[in-house]
Amino acid sequence: MDNPSFFGIRHLSPAGAYYLRCFLDVKQPKLVLVEGPADFNDILKDITRKETKPPIAVLAYTKEVPVRTILYPFAEYSPEYQAILWCNERNVQFRFIDLPSSTFLAMPECFPANTDEGRTNVYMELDKICGDDGHEIFWERTLEQAGSLEAYHKGAKNFGANLRNLTEGKEDNWAETVLREAYMRQQIKDAVTSGINPGDIVVVTGSYHVEGLKSWQDSNENFKGMPETEAVHTLMPYSYYRLSTRAGYGAGNKAPAYYSLLWEGFKRNEPGYSSYSYLIKLAAYMRKAGSPVSAASVIEAVRLAESLAMLRNGSRPSLRDLRDAAVTCIGEGSFAAISLGMADTEIGTVIGTLPDGVSRTSIQDDFYRQLKDLKLEKYRSAICQDIMLDLRENRRVKSEKAAFIDLHRSFFLHQSRILNIKFAGQVNTSQDNATWQEHWMLQWTPEAEIALVESALKGDTIASAASFEMKERVENATNMGQIALVIEDACYCGMEKAAVYATAALQKIAVDTISVEDLAETAQRLSIIIQYGNIRQANPEPLKPILSQLFYRACLVLEGACICDDAASQVIIDAMEKLNSAELAHDFLDKKEWLKVLENIAIHDNLNTKLSGFAAAILLERGNMDTERLRTEVSRRLSAGTPASLGAGWFEGLAMKNKYALIARLSLWESLNIYLTSLTDEEFKRALVFLRRAFAGFSAAEKDEIAENLGEILGLDGRETSEAVNTVLDESSQEIIDSLGDFDFDF
Repeated sequence: MDNPSFFGIRHLSPAGAYYLRCFLDVKQPKLVLVEGPADFNDILKDITRKETKPPIAVLAYTKEVPVRTILYPFAEYSPEYQAILWCNERNVQFRFIDLPSSTFLAMPECFPANTDEGRTNVYMELDKICGDDGHEIFWERTLEQAGSLEAYHKGAKNFGANLRNLTEGKEDNWAETVLREAYMRQQIKDAVTSGINPGDIVVVTGSYHVEGLKSWQDSNENFKGMPETEAVHTLMPYSYYRLSTRAGYGAGNKAPAYYSLLWEGFKRNEPGYSSYSYLIKLAAYMRKAGSPVSAASVIEAVRLAESLAMLRNGSRPSLRDLRDAAVTCIGEGSFAAISLGMADTEIGTVIGTLPDGVSRTSIQDDFYRQLKDLKLEKYRSAICQDIMLDLRENRRVKSEKAAFIDLHRSFFLHQSRILNIKFAGQVNTSQDNATWQEHWMLQWTPEAEIALVESALKGDTIASAASFEMKERVENATNMGQIALVIEDACYCGMEKAAVYATAALQKIAVDTISVEDLAETAQRLSIIIQYGNIRQANPEPLKPILSQLFYRACLVLEGACICDDAASQVIIDAMEKLNSAELAHDFLDKKEWLKVLENIAIHDNLNTKLSGFAAAILLERGNMDTERLRTEVSRRLSAGTPASLGAGWFEGLAMKNKYALIARLSLWESLNIYLTSLTDEEFKRALVFLRRAFAGFSAAEKDEIAENLGEILGLDGRETSEAVNTVLDESSQEIIDSLGDFDFDF
């Protein structure tokens, strides 16, 4: 009986793709069998459509949580892709013959052995055998530059056989490979059994597998008990960056864009095309980046690359030769000078495309439809681009859609963010609370496509999936702040129903909440939504009674929370700041109750003194504490009878707000001076530790003004006092200051 013809390839090989087409032209098979999941045959018609432009990938994924995915990428120069095109052009039968994706997705549970580690070790051994250049350059010199079909065929056969020798006896690390080869042998036998002459069959597979498939006649396997899980697959655009080994794709190559130049050279029948094109593209990048590169430098680089290739026994320059020549002639000996240009020339930024509606889930269709409707298609690029959004109505346009396009872009991008679709990232702006302007960085990645597919389990559209995600967050929330964040996200996403659902949940959980920091955090978020919700067409009215309720509860528990140590005081200070900002922003909040609480905290002696000082600072800033009242409080807090740690702690809290108002009050510094001069040496050291911390927040200019105040009080020249205060300490003085950190407080 005749045997099928076997053709060994590498998955991303321009020479493999070119010589495979030559081989098929010679053999004129009736059936072509290719390594690839057997359940992918139904997407062949979409792969061969003229609108489909590689790189693309078939994504297989499970329908149950947690979603597992596997990818099968193709470049234009993938031999498998060219085999599909060849068969389509000549109406020849084509089949994938590897294990179905449903089995591959089940394999992690069935074959937990370190397959990846085993494969890595094998390639490390191969690199040692291949010498300094490693197997990547060895493959390029031996196979990409083979020069003829016969030379390529022979080289691939030897490469696969030698690689197979390295794995002999290590089948435990390759259990998946053993099963795959058994399945492919059975697929070959089944094709012959169906009535096709073996001589009319060409089998295209990785060169490693060729020897393992030649015993197909002996195959008599039963795969009914084979592990599998329910799987779905879809076509998706891919990118050169993700094809590169730099991004972690094990079957990739280091330079997809360079390999596309090799492919173009084969199509043009110009063996030297990749060499001069590589150097020309690199020079063009450098010129665009502002580095002058002359034509003479490019010519010299081409000549040097050819000379290096001859010295290294290569018929044509390899990528290593081109890099070395580029560093010498274009980078003037510096790799760093041209590293970015090399990355662009070798990896590239190409992204594939698919016809509208091809093999996508409904949520993918919705995503791309919105990209088109919102005029964001140009941002579907591997290059990161920024976009500024103005959420206000544009009154200079005629249609309502155009008037609010940036607002709807914002809704879409925030919904994508909620689903963790890594297409857009928001950048902080100089605006307080980002009211009407947003800054986004957009960059398409295959990971975004995978996240879209995973989100298909949550809804058929971006909006419905985001709504489902927010509903789950509400149901799993353990505090009010988490629910308030959902309300905020719902506002950003323009999803009123999600906001209503989260608001109802917030009302329920608020009844039992007594944590002042949780109350303040939630109040702040609701306050911002109410202040700026109208710019997003959100109705703030349902949130007002909730904010009033939370604010009042915070007023009731705040004073009790101020009985705490210094370690916890910063949390309470943050809460007081948030509550004060909320009250100032909304006239419907209980101002009288808030001022009463601040007064109590400011005057009571049984509370953390830093918090009492901070409450006094808020009252002073709001105009509810006059100079005489401040003088009285300073005299009381900074008196000889007050422990140094408490007095200095109070001053630290007071100095945390409105510093210029404090600096302008000479009476404050008179009181501080009287207080310090009344302390004993030991008390002064104790106070100094806390006062150093209090003054750490003052700027150099503010310290100058304080020094001038002290100079006036002490009858000294203000400028000289300022210079003395800002003089760098000598070594002995610095040692004394540093020793205060270890001062014994008799605790």
